[in-house]
Amino acid sequence: MRSRSGDGRKALVTGGGGFLGSAIIRKLLEEGYDVTSYSRGEYPDLEKAGARSIRGDITDRKRTVEAFKGFDVVFHVAAKVGYWGERDDFWKINVEGTGNLIEACKRNRIGNLVFTSSPSVIFDGKDMEGVDESVPYPGEYDSFYSETKAEAERLVLAENSEKLRTVSLRPHLVWGPGDKHLVPAILERAREGKMVRVGKGKNTADMVFVDNAADAHVLADRALLNNPESSGRAFFITNDDPRNMWDFINELLSIAGMEPVRRSVPTSLAFLGAALMENYFKVFRKGQEPPLSRFLVRELSTSHWYDISAAKKELGYEPKVSMEEGLNRLKKWIDGGMRRKYHPKALNRCLRIDE
Repeated sequence: MRSRSGDGRKALVTGGGGFLGSAIIRKLLEEGYDVTSYSRGEYPDLEKAGARSIRGDITDRKRTVEAFKGFDVVFHVAAKVGYWGERDDFWKINVEGTGNLIEACKRNRIGNLVFTSSPSVIFDGKDMEGVDESVPYPGEYDSFYSETKAEAERLVLAENSEKLRTVSLRPHLVWGPGDKHLVPAILERAREGKMVRVGKGKNTADMVFVDNAADAHVLADRALLNNPESSGRAFFITNDDPRNMWDFINELLSIAGMEPVRRSVPTSLAFLGAALMENYFKVFRKGQEPPLSRFLVRELSTSHWYDISAAKKELGYEPKVSMEEGLNRLKKWIDGGMRRKYHPKALNRCLRIDE
């Protein structure tokens, strides 16, 4: 019988109802953890799987401190995501919320804190090919999400001590069955005829299959217990298999029975158009999201893949699910019922975001 690393440990996961959060909960349960989800909503499927649920919001410090009693490790996955919105909204959830969570961990003497960050915290808009964690934070950001996640990561890593061991994971472009963000967004744009290749289409990116990302989080908790070199550090998490970004997008479209991307636009023109759209939406369509932003243009036109040697060495991380196997699982998920959700009237239900 396989030994289970989490036997006896009590884990709390913020944002457990989301795509990655729910995958982490399933992995923790598989490893024998006693798991509780801390989220704003109710998720009966998590409770059916064996996890408990606490309703709460990380922006409420008093409630968060009370809810965090009795846990050994916290996995902080909840965040405000996206490339558009008000800075104060991102700051309140991603920075102030993380500060509340750190305070809750300290007051309740929780030993380990595993924070879900993003490679976007060090993205400067240029190609990043095979870079490691020594790359510094940039001087400015094109998105409030990246800016606030970087500040939250700084807070988490600065709190590392013998009493509260912390680690930050930077999973890149998480995808797979159950995805509510990346894959549905690509399919929606393609269905509406808005999918256009930005730039020459030569850029390379590395993604991470959701089960691999979840596995990395569990390994991080184990490493904080057994490997002092892992604490107080950030680690990139990918499938360690960089692909041409537009070939990968076309493969996703093929799986969903859609035509490949054929139209293209020069990066400079796309960037100018994005800047104009941003200004227009700020003035005339407040509260609405423009179809394109400068941050998104840079993401779609540059290479971004990372050296995960540190995660392999210090966390013992190895991506178990290959890109090919991940695509096979995604196809089965789509063929099993998701394809009908790409019908115009039903797509919005697929795009619901759980926090």
